[in-house]
Amino acid sequence: MSDRTEILRQYMQLAGISSFQLLSERTGVSRRMIDTLRKGNAKTLKYVDLAKLAEVLQIELIELIAKFINPDLSSNDESTGSEIASLREEYQRLQQTLANQQQELRSQFERETIQQLESLLLQLPSAAYAAQNNPDMLAKNILPLLRPIDALLQKWGITAIGSVGEEVAYDPQRHQLMEGSDEVEEGSSVIIRYIGYIQGEKLLYRARVAVKQS
Repeated sequence: MSDRTEILRQYMQLAGISSFQLLSERTGVSRRMIDTLRKGNAKTLKYVDLAKLAEVLQIELIELIAKFINPDLSSNDESTGSEIASLREEYQRLQQTLANQQQELRSQFERETIQQLESLLLQLPSAAYAAQNNPDMLAKNILPLLRPIDALLQKWGITAIGSVGEEVAYDPQRHQLMEGSDEVEEGSSVIIRYIGYIQGEKLLYRARVAVKQS
């Protein structure tokens, strides 16, 4: 088969893609598969890869297949239609498998989370009921129920930014001033009112702080 490199370059130029490497990065299709496409062997690629290429190149899938299998084939060609149908079926099977895997992972995550919070889920409603019916009940009696949350956060690698009431040096990257607070310079003393959270190097929530009163 004749080389289809120039045809591919034309499509890439129209899509604003300057190199085969960039095409690979945007589509997630390997360079080896792209080289296969350049040789006119599109029918050996998986449907999912062809679909990604067509989407990024902003052309119809049937046009992509026709151009890179045989330039004389039209969209009504029977053999091309059969190949497309076969590839489409494979893609749909892959999509269904992926959807099933995602559902299983979600279910597993939910089960593990519920297991981690089991004691909290079972005991907190009773503790809240007791607190509502006993004004003299000390809040510290409920604190042990929060331990599963701490354990779950630790399992996920999430750590707190400071502790409530702690005096710290203001860091705008980790702290957010409470609404209505005066602006302060970095390094100034502030008090943590609501803790923040960080996961590894990723900031999830900045701790909310108030200016320390002199």
